Amino acid sequence: MTNEELNTALYQKMFAEQETYRKWLLEQPPEEILKHTYEYTVREDILLSLEYHDLTDAQANALMKSPSPLGDVFHEFEQTETGYMDTVFDSMVCRADAVIQAEAEQRRILRETPLYIYPADHAREHGELEQYRTSRKANIACREAIEAAISEHYHDNRLGKEAAMEVIGAFGMDRTLHVLAATVRHMDWDGRISRSNKEWARTVPIFEDMDAWGNDRNTELVVNSHPGLTDLFLSEARKEQHLRTPLSDEEIKAEAARLLSELQKPQEPNSPNKTHYMAQISPDVLARGNSKDMDRLMTMLPFRSTTFSGLNDRKGQFVLISKEENRDQPLKRLRRSVKKDLQKAPVSAAKKSAPKRREPER
Repeated sequence: MTNEELNTALYQKMFAEQETYRKWLLEQPPEEILKHTYEYTVREDILLSLEYHDLTDAQANALMKSPSPLGDVFHEFEQTETGYMDTVFDSMVCRADAVIQAEAEQRRILRETPLYIYPADHAREHGELEQYRTSRKANIACREAIEAAISEHYHDNRLGKEAAMEVIGAFGMDRTLHVLAATVRHMDWDGRISRSNKEWARTVPIFEDMDAWGNDRNTELVVNSHPGLTDLFLSEARKEQHLRTPLSDEEIKAEAARLLSELQKPQEPNSPNKTHYMAQISPDVLARGNSKDMDRLMTMLPFRSTTFSGLNDRKGQFVLISKEENRDQPLKRLRRSVKKDLQKAPVSAAKKSAPKRREPER
């Protein structure tokens, strides 16, 4: 026999052995079949390997001497140390990493998708249907994310603030607030939504977006969670938006004027050791201001001894001035921020004609 004929004969013998094993296996109860699944699969792989590889004459003849060469090879494989489990685990890790990467890419796309606030008719008229559709898809995904975050982070009659942060991180502040504004505008009648949030929602441009059958597409943006929890979520999102809003010149001036007034009120030094006059800086200003804002705030106060410090026994940060200071001085003028002036975008002369804003039903 040639080598090819010898290998073919061995394959046929192993194939017949596998068929006998298969018939026996199919007659067993389901639980017994499951116990032998691994063995059956490996035996199939052994046959497949023989289809693509040839043994030497001596090797083929050696296996042909056995009444069950396929079973012998399987038992030899069982006793062999292989990297099979490592390969399985590596495949698991690769798949998990691929999913993580895909999800991260999807979050990036959603986060970077520009918010398009105008309705379909306006988009069609201005050749912006693609922007409209892409933004709408992201809006609906944002609504679903809000519902999921509320469900996940509501425990012990409390909605964790991480719920809002999670959605804002994934979809951005503008889109998150747009979806919430559309929700509140749709639920303007609901007493479980706070008056403050209703008043805020009326300031957000939400345009009527009717389809061919007269249905408002904005209803697809309405968060279907409990209205009270939606209200809490919105309040937390608005709070985060406020904290991210840079201090304006007017706010810095107002805080400086307030601090000056507080420093001028006491008849005697009011610091713990009675050596200084002091006034507490607004926590809101501290939370939103950067170091340059604080420098500008301090330079408006007309005192040479002005210091900015914390106190061991009190919370917060304070402005302190020496008791020898003349406290009857007026505020200094706030120096203009050249950088802020340069960052201001010029107002375009050619503005789009925006569609009519939708007023809430009363």
